[in-house]
Amino acid sequence: MKADLIKLDGGNAGTVELDESIFGLDPRADILHRVVRWQRARMQQGTQSTLTRAEVSYSTKKIYRQKGTGGARHGSKKASIFRHGGISKGPKPRSHEHDLNKKFRALGLKHALSAKLKAGELVIIEAAEMAEARTGMLAKQVANHGWKRALVIDGASVNENFARAARNIENLDVLPSIGANVYDILRSDTLVLTKAGVEALEARLK
Repeated sequence: MKADLIKLDGGNAGTVELDESIFGLDPRADILHRVVRWQRARMQQGTQSTLTRAEVSYSTKKIYRQKGTGGARHGSKKASIFRHGGISKGPKPRSHEHDLNKKFRALGLKHALSAKLKAGELVIIEAAEMAEARTGMLAKQVANHGWKRALVIDGASVNENFARAARNIENLDVLPSIGANVYDILRSDTLVLTKAGVEALEARLK
């Protein structure tokens, strides 16, 4: 399938051929959901922690005599029913990560790219390069294109001047092709691929 190719300044640069097995799929929400859940689970720190009865700092003295009080038999203020006592069955540091095989993750990326193309939110530019790292110039070009919350995916590496210029522009993210992922693609309003980025993604996903 063919798609329009434009220049960063808005000029026409012809067309580019897209692999239908990557950009022409019928997007499936269940596949995208599973891959996004896998990504987000990996990002969770899992550092939440509570102190157990053995870890709280408190007196170990028996709080009152065993018999004759008319109350329950307690031996320690560290028990979880007391204020300042240990937490019973509270959270402890753990990994939230779960397995998802490589082929399924690649399939999710294909469906994300296809979803963007089908929704009309995919733009392909000739190159993301600038002679100077000028944020004002790039911001003007982004505004002229009407890109809001855009993600730019380049080839194997990102042009240094372009990356520096984009750094201070709100809602504009830049990634090399190796960093392309389902979550960032879906959360962007406009996905911008360079010609080198298209070639790198197709080589990665074939």
